[in-house]
Amino acid sequence: MDKVEESPARPANEVRLDGRVSGEPEERELPSGDRMWSFRIVVPRESPRGRQTVDVVDCAAWDGRTRRSVSRWRDGDQVEVAGALRRRFFRSGGATVSRVEVEVRTARLIRRAASA
Repeated sequence: MDKVEESPARPANEVRLDGRVSGEPEERELPSGDRMWSFRIVVPRESPRGRQTVDVVDCAAWDGRTRRSVSRWRDGDQVEVAGALRRRFFRSGGATVSRVEVEVRTARLIRRAASA
């Protein structure tokens, strides 16, 4: 009987989204002085019953090149981002809360939204 060698599982945290920008991206300056851009992407998906629905995903761009790309995006633009899923903790109203977002490593515009 041949022995099949198993390679050890390699952990991965890689996300790629192709969707529509929802709202205008916003630049923020943190108390540390760091700057970042935050935005949301709406990604369509089909439910098991064939009904169309969407996922809305929060994203954050920290890197200079990525921030420059995101700064030119507008509501409705079709974009692609890749990065890693992150869980952020912060204080709000006296309580510690968390949220999950994509920390964007690369970002590109696929198609500009139609002008109104």
